[in-house]
Amino acid sequence: MARQNDSYSSLETFQSRIQIALWFVMICLFILFFRFFWLQVVKHTKYSTASESNRIAIITTQSQRGLIIDRNGIVIARNFPSYSLEITPAGVNQPIEELVTSLNTVIKISNKDRQNFYRSLQGAKKTESIALRNFLNDEEVARFMSRRYAFPGVEVQVRYFREYPYQELGAHLIGYTGRVSQKDREKLLAELEESSDETNSDELRPIKIKGIQQVGKIGLEQSYEKELRGTLGYSQVEITAGGRVVRNLSSTAPIAGSNLSLAVDIKLQYLMEHLYSKRRGAAVVIEVSTGDVLAFVSMPTYNPNAFIDGIDADLWKKLNDSPEKPLFNRPLRGTYPPGSTFKPFMALAALEGKFRTPEQGISDPGYFKFGNTTFRDDAVNGHGFVNMRQSIAVSCDTYYYILARDMGINAISAFMKDLGFGQISGIDINGEVRGILPSKEWKKAYYSDPSKQAWGEGDTISIGIGQGYNSYTILQLAQATAIIANQGVVMRPHLVKMIEDPITHQKSLTVPSETTRLNIKKENLAVITDGMIGVNQSGTGRVPFAGVKYPVAGKTGTAQVFSLGGKQYNAGAISEFKRDHALYIAFAPADKPKYALALVVENAGFGATAAAPIARQTLDYLMLNTWPEGVPAWKTAP
Repeated sequence: MARQNDSYSSLETFQSRIQIALWFVMICLFILFFRFFWLQVVKHTKYSTASESNRIAIITTQSQRGLIIDRNGIVIARNFPSYSLEITPAGVNQPIEELVTSLNTVIKISNKDRQNFYRSLQGAKKTESIALRNFLNDEEVARFMSRRYAFPGVEVQVRYFREYPYQELGAHLIGYTGRVSQKDREKLLAELEESSDETNSDELRPIKIKGIQQVGKIGLEQSYEKELRGTLGYSQVEITAGGRVVRNLSSTAPIAGSNLSLAVDIKLQYLMEHLYSKRRGAAVVIEVSTGDVLAFVSMPTYNPNAFIDGIDADLWKKLNDSPEKPLFNRPLRGTYPPGSTFKPFMALAALEGKFRTPEQGISDPGYFKFGNTTFRDDAVNGHGFVNMRQSIAVSCDTYYYILARDMGINAISAFMKDLGFGQISGIDINGEVRGILPSKEWKKAYYSDPSKQAWGEGDTISIGIGQGYNSYTILQLAQATAIIANQGVVMRPHLVKMIEDPITHQKSLTVPSETTRLNIKKENLAVITDGMIGVNQSGTGRVPFAGVKYPVAGKTGTAQVFSLGGKQYNAGAISEFKRDHALYIAFAPADKPKYALALVVENAGFGATAAAPIARQTLDYLMLNTWPEGVPAWKTAP
């Protein structure tokens, strides 16, 4: 009986275990079913999209940057293909650092290459191809290809890079391109968001930005970035989990950037840069009837090719620390007292404001006393009797001291503003500065100390000879000269003349035919022109312009940049950077002006000896096609 009871008890235990097992299985099945339902029904959209994203990648195709071409068809910024060693992180089967070290045994990877690579790697997608080393030669490519099997995720790609075949020539106007920075990306994103292009979807915008390898950093490369860049192409491709492309699903071809046809004559630019030799300075030459900027010189200069793949740190420091400031765009951002080149504009203001007639003159004793201050002329015993024409020709300071006092700062400031002094010219390159057009309002705003805010009559005296608070760019000085030469017609100065569509080759002008016209009397302009012709016939410019074979109007200028505290100026006794600037303005031919120019040679002394000879040789080339001795012949780059 006891044995029967034990069997019955064991059966009950077994049945209980079976039930527990069944419940366990049912719960597991329920969990599995619930999970299946959750993934397949509730989260279907999310995970199907993620799966699709992992399967499909978008690869961008680089567009060729537009060319920059001078007015004679000479290409001064172009592209060239080169091999790049690139890594796609998704396809790499080892730590990136180890991979880079291994690659260095096959192809030399510099510290700069590593830094650029790791900088680009930050925030990049794993499926994105990132350049580790650019500009591989054929031998390096062959060496890598023979060991390619050992480096999954690494490929050699052909990329287009920017090249400036004339190197330092015109570097400040052309500018350069460089790798895209975070700031550039933010700017590009804002640009794409504002674009009406339907292909700039939320999904494609970040991919397009990542696909842009280089952007213009400065000069025309930066100012015309949108036109030059073109449109990236992109392809939808199916990839494996390792990032390998299986097949192409769709693709859109890239569109090359537009070409820029410049107003600049690069041969003239070459000539002028050689005429400066190793001296510092700036020059602008304008075609008066169009506003075309034929030359835009900033010396010293630099080689923009050094920036294409990221500039070497040592070279960057050397360029930045140089007292010569080779990276400084002088015609655009440098401001200078105009010195005596300001006198023709003062004389014109006096005629237009009826403060003087051409025949009215003064007897110059060699100085002008104002209160307790004596303002001296460069001619110790004075120039004798001078009228307006003679005052320009011999550059009589005393005449303009008195004239400035009689006119007052309000009349001077108002007239000079119309000529563009202290104003943004609107030239088509970023970074232009305004300079200083002195006025009572300007001084009040400039000084925080109330005791220095009031304009004194003594302040006006120095303004008359282009000193004092006057501070203008050479671009503004050239523009004002061009306005006089163009009978008061104001043309906006511009470096780019036309933009060419890369597909249709249709060209569109960048500027209107005429900007504004100043109401200046022709007879007054004729008086100023006569005075400026006299400068080169019998005045301060007679030596550098001796024997000139075309009528030319000019004006020399020597601008003090350092106060001597009443001491006699002696160039040999002061450091170079405190010596006077040499300036010159001119237009030719004087009877029917075609060209106007302004230039400064920094700390070079008298305008007649340092600046005017550069102007003479420049105008001889423009007017007579005469190439100066000592300047190497122009050669078109291969």
